[in-house]
Amino acid sequence: MFWVGSSRDDLRTFSAEARRIAGHQLHRIQHGLDPADCKPMPSVGSGVYELRIRTRGAYRVFYVAKFAEGIYVLHAFRKKTQRTRKADIEIGRQRLRELHRHRRTRDRGSPNANQD
Repeated sequence: MFWVGSSRDDLRTFSAEARRIAGHQLHRIQHGLDPADCKPMPSVGSGVYELRIRTRGAYRVFYVAKFAEGIYVLHAFRKKTQRTRKADIEIGRQRLRELHRHRRTRDRGSPNANQD
């Protein structure tokens, strides 16, 4: 699992229940299984999915699982409105661009993609 930008720290701000669900669903994805609730996010970029976590609040995780080396978590946030905020979509887009730059240069020491 690779964490892009502040996505890991952002996920840590989720409620305990939402963190548990997110962790379980990301684990399923790592093992090639489908998560319980996700949808493609072409507005963020090709191959990006939104993991939807519903507890007392609504939480979202943007991720990419199409690369052989592992899953990249682009963005994690609490959703407060019916529609995904443009700012959250833009964060996902920017981090996807960073990911593509990182993969092109193969600079594994980059602070923008931390492996776990």
